Amino acid sequence: MAVKQFKAESQKLLDLMINSIYTNKEIFLRELISNASDAVDKLRFKGLTDESVGISSDDFAITLIPDKEARTLRILDNGIGMTKDELETNLGTIARSGSLDFKTNNTSEEIDIIGQFGVGFYSSFMVASRVTVVSRAFGSDEAWKWESEGTEGYSIEEAEKSEVGTEITLYIKENTENENYDRFTDVYGIQTLVKKYSDYIRYPIKMLMTHTHPSPKPDDAGDDWTPEYEEHSEWETLNSMIPIWKRKKSETSDEEYNEFYKNNFYDYNDPARVITASGEGAVNYNAILFIPSNTPYDFYTKEFKKGLALYSSGVMIMEKCEDLLPDYFNFVRGVVDSSDISLNISRELLQQNHQVRLMKKNIEKKIKNELLSMLKNDREKYETFWKSFGRVLKFGIYSDYGVHKDVLSDLLVFYSAKQEKLITLDEYVSAMPEAQKYIYFASAESVERAAKLPNTEAVLDHDFDVLLCTEDVDEFCLQVLRQFKEKSFKNVGGGNLELESEAEKEAAKAAAEENKGLLSAIKDALGDKVKEVRTSSVLKDHPVALSSEGPVSVEMEKVLKNMPGNDGVKSEKILEINENHSVFAALKQTAADGNSEKLALYASILYEQARLIEGLTVEDPIAYAKAVCSLMK
Repeated sequence: MAVKQFKAESQKLLDLMINSIYTNKEIFLRELISNASDAVDKLRFKGLTDESVGISSDDFAITLIPDKEARTLRILDNGIGMTKDELETNLGTIARSGSLDFKTNNTSEEIDIIGQFGVGFYSSFMVASRVTVVSRAFGSDEAWKWESEGTEGYSIEEAEKSEVGTEITLYIKENTENENYDRFTDVYGIQTLVKKYSDYIRYPIKMLMTHTHPSPKPDDAGDDWTPEYEEHSEWETLNSMIPIWKRKKSETSDEEYNEFYKNNFYDYNDPARVITASGEGAVNYNAILFIPSNTPYDFYTKEFKKGLALYSSGVMIMEKCEDLLPDYFNFVRGVVDSSDISLNISRELLQQNHQVRLMKKNIEKKIKNELLSMLKNDREKYETFWKSFGRVLKFGIYSDYGVHKDVLSDLLVFYSAKQEKLITLDEYVSAMPEAQKYIYFASAESVERAAKLPNTEAVLDHDFDVLLCTEDVDEFCLQVLRQFKEKSFKNVGGGNLELESEAEKEAAKAAAEENKGLLSAIKDALGDKVKEVRTSSVLKDHPVALSSEGPVSVEMEKVLKNMPGNDGVKSEKILEINENHSVFAALKQTAADGNSEKLALYASILYEQARLIEGLTVEDPIAYAKAVCSLMK
């Protein structure tokens, strides 16, 4: 039989497809099964109006027959089949799609064609050295065989086939150093690929499976009896066919959702929340989303990849499509299935388009509403969720210069020093006394340390609450947020807390003026370690505190210094001394005595104590120890 040459442009495209377009060899089976499903769809559709089809809907199927010995894989369907001309048109001219023509010319909503026979079919040459297609079209007594070894060309000849449909035989390549092609003739390898990519094809995908069973033990057998093993083969359906995300939530049990989640997303725990979503109109899709109960083991590693599994009409296109999830909801797992998405020629990569953006926007809104519902109606579960994923939401506010702060701000919770529990920003503002102007917060490594900071106690002493922040992202998040319900955030370690009455402010000015010389002498003793030394009347029982001015707070300095390349980052520190404390009286007496050396010693010790209170290290531990010892003499 003479070999026909592909057209020049088709030959180039075929070579490109085999070697470049498809990056994942195993998707060939997805493509061939999708084409088989389309062929069955066409005949089923014809059967709706043509009684001569004579095939019941229950009899339609796709059959897989791997043969290890012969190194072949056969894919059979009882669909519409192809005539000689159709074989020539669909397979001789690459990228000619009979499926696409069918989809364009029929408007029935029941038919949802997913294949591109003239494109996806050629992915088979990634794993096969030779491919044969034997097909008999519905209504024809003739069958035809198409055969090719790739870019060299193809042949078409008459063949024998008793039933309508198509049979594709792949002659699998020999193994290479880098590729194990044996897996494409292995029964369990094929089963795995079907579950991964084609589990929701609407027709049964069948394969002959062999199982080994021990013979039953006879009643009179002794203790040394050894069972004989028998092999039993039967046709098994490999695919689920009906996706769980297309079923009504009211008709699906929690156990079914939980089982689907655990099996598909490799979690031992039930999800915290199940979200179903769908869209009609501008974009049609169905989605099922899961909020995990716990942080995945690799969640905060470089290996973790966000994304939802993307299906096109039940066929998996991408295992993790990043474009469907914003970064701040990267913990969500799930599936999105749409027939409207625009795919590239290989159906491996998603094209950026309006439909994808619409789905992402709708999914984001659905997740946000579900989290709000959990926050309002199941507080305990939300707080468990927050411990696992709250950090991600806070990063979401901080990233992109606060673009998403309006989306996320009402999902934030922080520990309340006053109420001793997690509260929302709205709950904080609602409980503010009328005289309170700001939302106060304190940052430290733990709630206990933040609560004991001198300025935290000063704010609490005025009956104002303080949010206790313990994660490195907290202060950056609140700095970007700036306000909530027209109330600005104020760091208790950021200098002027505006707690004093007008009379107290005047008294403080007078005290500062009166002790101007003393404060200047302490500043001179400390040099550039501090920007300024001030008196304070709000420190209560604490003799000293460290605050800061400018964009970098004391806590931010600690965070930034732990990052590469930020060794030189410093906050502009203010040393505050409690003017009502006995220590301040001792400082005044030392200055009055003219003992500048002792005053410098006092200043050094107080500064280091203030650093320790803030969770900073002592700059010179040896000098500090000597200073303390010299006072003890």
